[in-house]
Amino acid sequence: MTNILALIKSRRSIRRYHPTPLSPDQIALLLEAGRWSPSAHNRQPWRWVVIQSHTAKVGLANAMGARLRADLMADNAPTEVIEADVNRSYDRITKAPLLLLLCLTMADMDTYPDPKRAQNEYLMAVQSCAMAGQNVLLMAHSMGLGACWMCAPLFCPDVVMGALDLPADWQAQALITVGIPAEEKTKPRKSIEDLTLYR
Repeated sequence: MTNILALIKSRRSIRRYHPTPLSPDQIALLLEAGRWSPSAHNRQPWRWVVIQSHTAKVGLANAMGARLRADLMADNAPTEVIEADVNRSYDRITKAPLLLLLCLTMADMDTYPDPKRAQNEYLMAVQSCAMAGQNVLLMAHSMGLGACWMCAPLFCPDVVMGALDLPADWQAQALITVGIPAEEKTKPRKSIEDLTLYR
């Protein structure tokens, strides 16, 4: 128990990595950890895209960057802010040795005729995918790797689908960058009292 808590408490979101590629065995361990996550109805609605080639990374980064730039321009953001955000996103995507795109499919989830239950079923699938992603983050940390969860695909799922030629039912949820850490992070946490109600 203590070792698990220590692992959880010491994990941080790492965004800078050494260029060393991950081995097939390392990637398999990450995916295996995700595979054993709990899920609604045990339907396992997550799907993974393993992205290692520089060409694929650059194509994805450019496509997502173009959408980010367009969105920020529509927000009337200053040019220097736009370029800084786009460049930061490009670097994070292209400089990570490994990208794991976490996708959701509703193919095996229950279907309902009414919008309320259908939405709840969708949220159950989203939660299931998030738990699989957390398993991967913790597994990466236990292996001495750094990783970071990027929510950016939620803002441009159509762009991600087109850039990576995804199956029609795969909905991009998050991009997890992984590699050997080239930085250290320390972040505080709110107290249990600030986050909890007892009844």
